[in-house]
Amino acid sequence: MSGHSKWATIHRKKGLIDAERGKIFQKLAKEIYVAAKGTNGDPDMNPSLRMVIEKCRSQNMPKDNIQKAIDKACGAGANENYESVRYEGYGPAGTAFMVDCLTDNRNRTAMLVRTAFTKKGGNLGTDGSVSYMFDRKGVIVVEKTVDEDELMMTVLDAGADDFIVNDDTFEVYTTPDTFLAVKEAMENAGIKEFLTSEITFVAQNQVEVADEETREKIYNLIDALEEIDDVQDVYHNFSE
Repeated sequence: MSGHSKWATIHRKKGLIDAERGKIFQKLAKEIYVAAKGTNGDPDMNPSLRMVIEKCRSQNMPKDNIQKAIDKACGAGANENYESVRYEGYGPAGTAFMVDCLTDNRNRTAMLVRTAFTKKGGNLGTDGSVSYMFDRKGVIVVEKTVDEDELMMTVLDAGADDFIVNDDTFEVYTTPDTFLAVKEAMENAGIKEFLTSEITFVAQNQVEVADEETREKIYNLIDALEEIDDVQDVYHNFSE
């Protein structure tokens, strides 16, 4: 299949500014903490931790930062408590949003997320109001550095669901269960750098918005949500 990729664009945008990268690393460290707490910190024995580490690597998080977060979670002083909470809502032009958070204060997080939606032209919905529009998938994006046909056969044989060819990237989609096997097959095929490598939520259908003013409002909502420290991931069906 052929298509237009947003994954590489997002990846590069997040890596442009050191301050933004530092904020992303802080959020990833929190995810590592939650996944590793109460364990011995061995990712081979902890699939959740392995998935978070893959996500960290796709964002070029230094190995030292990853290890420090694991050590903190496994240390005797690991006394921070976070809980996962998801908010669902709508942005401008009826776009659907899911916002995943890790928080030690649900009231604070709810207030911040609600305020972001309200100020940026959206509104919160009820649980389940938009989540049915998204599928949980593994997404792997690489630059076109290997033969297209060979890579396609490699990933499909390893269990990938879809292989999309863009102007300068390949997108590979998997189920959560086959994600690691597919990525390992790609590494064995000689791929060492990944623009995106994570299990995420993918919208079943994208909403096209032609009006530039409305598009800007949607971008503003995305930015406002991502600026909240408790927010880990923002998923939407806006076609960027």
